[in-house]
Amino acid sequence: MSVYQKLADVGSKFIKKHTLFKYGFNLSPMYRRSTARVTHVSEDLLQVTVKLPITYKNRNYVNSIFGGSMFSAVDPIPMVQLINLLDKNYVVWDKSAEILFKRPAKEHLYAEFSYTPQELDTIRTKVSLENEMEIVKITNLTNRDKTQVFCQVKKTIYIADKSYFKKKREEKRAK
Repeated sequence: MSVYQKLADVGSKFIKKHTLFKYGFNLSPMYRRSTARVTHVSEDLLQVTVKLPITYKNRNYVNSIFGGSMFSAVDPIPMVQLINLLDKNYVVWDKSAEILFKRPAKEHLYAEFSYTPQELDTIRTKVSLENEMEIVKITNLTNRDKTQVFCQVKKTIYIADKSYFKKKREEKRAK
């Protein structure tokens, strides 16, 4: 269990989970360096919104937002969000990412992350039947009114039953 997970477990006894998610990310040194901020988390954790302001800290050589800042602003959210939506009987890992830069960003950017109850039901059902699965989540970094996409990130997320995953790892080690 990571330091962040331990803090979340203890903190959730005193602070609502959605508040802890928002401020936990915004105070975390690993996320602060992206220069993005989580601006909203719904009480059910199904919706998360992020703002990536253009600042002197993330401008590149041509005065637009550095691509690494765009990626790091959205990278951890879908996985951590899903970990918090599922229970501790699941293993959730980022498997891969594809970044498509559409146009230079010379303004503040916004991203929205969402899961639906139906998606969560599908994940639980498929994992109960097949022990593991992958999903692809697509996040667009847009302007405020969502009329322009500056960057698109496709994340492949691996999800498995925790006991199955543990057994699979033990079998790999034995070989």
